[in-house]
Amino acid sequence: MAETANFDDAPIGSAPKGWTITMTGKGDPQWTVEKDDTAPSQANVLKQSGKATYPLALKDGTSIKNGFIAVKFKAISGSEDRAAGLVWRAVDANNYYVVRANALEDNVVLYKTVNGVRSPLDIVGRKGGYGVPVPAGRWHTLRVEFAGTRFSAIYDGKALFAVEDATFMEAGNIGLWTKADSVTVFDDLRYGETR
Repeated sequence: MAETANFDDAPIGSAPKGWTITMTGKGDPQWTVEKDDTAPSQANVLKQSGKATYPLALKDGTSIKNGFIAVKFKAISGSEDRAAGLVWRAVDANNYYVVRANALEDNVVLYKTVNGVRSPLDIVGRKGGYGVPVPAGRWHTLRVEFAGTRFSAIYDGKALFAVEDATFMEAGNIGLWTKADSVTVFDDLRYGETR
């Protein structure tokens, strides 16, 4: 069963109900529902426009061990970073997996964050190879499928790579993520559990 959060019924200018707004590290994340006529499903998006080490918005009441998360995103601006990420198996704001697309670096990377420290996970079957164009100012899709210790990253409908890791094996929250001064909008978050 898949569920969708598209923010269209949420009041403009405030954080959406049913989400925990937090961060990894320090700063002042600003997650607000905004009107965006370019949104894939009109008319509202969730926008992160604050500055923090890693701004996080965790979806309340989600506890998924094996499943998928997908989102449409547009990286708008940011001089230090222009990133959009999906979080899963989150224990709290300092312990989770994240796959993120970065428009400044033109890559998609899968990380684990343990006690607030982020580290990239090696791709199964090859060294490196995270590079992929992520043009800013355009809508893209990011998806991760996770089962057991194996996670697969899919960007704009194309399977990119898989990684394996056993740090977080229990069910946890899902959520959205950005970095530093990224101004990013998200729409049509879809997620579901597989048995």
